[in-house]
Amino acid sequence: MPTSPSLTNLPSIHQRTIAVLGPGGVGGLLVGVLSRAGHRVICVAGQDTVRTLRQDGIRVFSGQFGDFTTRVEADTELREHVDLCLITVKHTALDAALERIPAQALGDALVVPLLNGVEHLSVLRRRYDAQEVAAGVIRVESTRTAPGIIKHGSPFTEIDLAGAHDRLAPTAAMLTDAGVRTRVSDDETAALWTKLAFLAPFALLTTRYALTIGAVRTERREELAALVEEAAAVSGACGAPTDPAKALALYDTFPADSKSSMQRDAEAGLPLELDAIGGAVLRAAERHGVPVPVVSRLMAELTG
Repeated sequence: MPTSPSLTNLPSIHQRTIAVLGPGGVGGLLVGVLSRAGHRVICVAGQDTVRTLRQDGIRVFSGQFGDFTTRVEADTELREHVDLCLITVKHTALDAALERIPAQALGDALVVPLLNGVEHLSVLRRRYDAQEVAAGVIRVESTRTAPGIIKHGSPFTEIDLAGAHDRLAPTAAMLTDAGVRTRVSDDETAALWTKLAFLAPFALLTTRYALTIGAVRTERREELAALVEEAAAVSGACGAPTDPAKALALYDTFPADSKSSMQRDAEAGLPLELDAIGGAVLRAAERHGVPVPVVSRLMAELTG
């Protein structure tokens, strides 16, 4: 893999100013590739992380993008207008983190949260200009091993944006140009629930049993299949039909040693996104009268 020993940024013809709230595994990877593509990136984070980023930049280790280091700006609060604000904190830290992004500092910036779950959009639209908050989901395995150090494990990085095409197309083009394949649709329900219906079985089972996906799909396959069926039923009731067979087939393509981000958080003793993932499925199931006995049991065991 190519390695860049120094702090470098490649030139860009159409530079944009982008704030990233939460330069962790996902946010840090996006900070790296966008900064390397020549955009001005402002990382918004806690004081210790800000100090490290100002001194050392973002260091990315990736099979897809190569190994590189790039300079970024960093601050504990957004203090100026930007073109785009990516929100990439964990759901468990969302409320506190949003204090770092005052509404008046955003101007008319597009706000794109790349969080797990489906319920955060309402929180953001109450806090900021609802017309400027667009739904987004990301598919990637990327971990922050230390402040400013990002290990990107998946051979892909993909984003789906949902909303008005003319508003989102420039951002999609910018991300794609930086190497992040990005698509735009007009159905935010489908975008959010398609991911959640796939993520929930993966996150709940790997975390509950402390198993990799390879072990889950062999030792716990019947439970995985039942959970996928339940998640698909809830997603369909919410207006986003998904195919359980395709989900199972996709799990089978994952490297056997893959772990969910929730499982990694559990191993590290960090707060878990149980409510944003499993809790959201339970609440939607109750609203629509969909029975989800496996989800209910796993949630009870994980929270008990």
